[in-house]
Amino acid sequence: MRKRFKVMLKIIVLLIILLVVALIFWQFKKTNNSVSNYEKIMSINNYDYTLEDRDSKLMKDNFVNLKKVLESNDIDYEKYAEYLSKLFIIDLFTMNNKDNKYDVGSCEYVLPEILDNYKLNVSDTLYKYMEDKNTTKRDKYPIVKDILDYSIESSKYTYNEVEYDAYNVNISWEYESNNDYPTKGNITLINKDNKLFVVAYEGVD
Repeated sequence: MRKRFKVMLKIIVLLIILLVVALIFWQFKKTNNSVSNYEKIMSINNYDYTLEDRDSKLMKDNFVNLKKVLESNDIDYEKYAEYLSKLFIIDLFTMNNKDNKYDVGSCEYVLPEILDNYKLNVSDTLYKYMEDKNTTKRDKYPIVKDILDYSIESSKYTYNEVEYDAYNVNISWEYESNNDYPTKGNITLINKDNKLFVVAYEGVD
């Protein structure tokens, strides 16, 4: 009888452990699921840039401008840097259309080699307190209303001991409503294999 009791106790403990593990896994999967079924409504030939149906009108207008630049016979790289920087800011700081803290904006524009660090940094800082979109009383998050000003300067940038042609972009923006989020920043882009990538962003007071 005592042996049977011990066996039953072990089974119950094992079931409890399995249940706890399953619940933790389900919660982790739910929290980290940033892949949603948003429709891609526009893309740019020979580039990985896409536009989704959740993107704002400001995002769409600038995406169309970038598409025109990149699909022209002679690419104006300063214009390329301008519109890519604007899209980077609009997508990153328009947080109201993001699913959760792991649904980081502007990943398409970041150098692939630093993308993991970029996403980790954003989810741990700017998006840190973002609630899941399925939360009943989710706060309203920022929406970039307009790009106010920008300036572009050609430069050089060294990454992994390789020097690249680069652009430094100073940019400012405003939101649809007042908040304490950044409104000015500096973006560094490099030209790698005739494609521009964001390699650094720094907020400006």
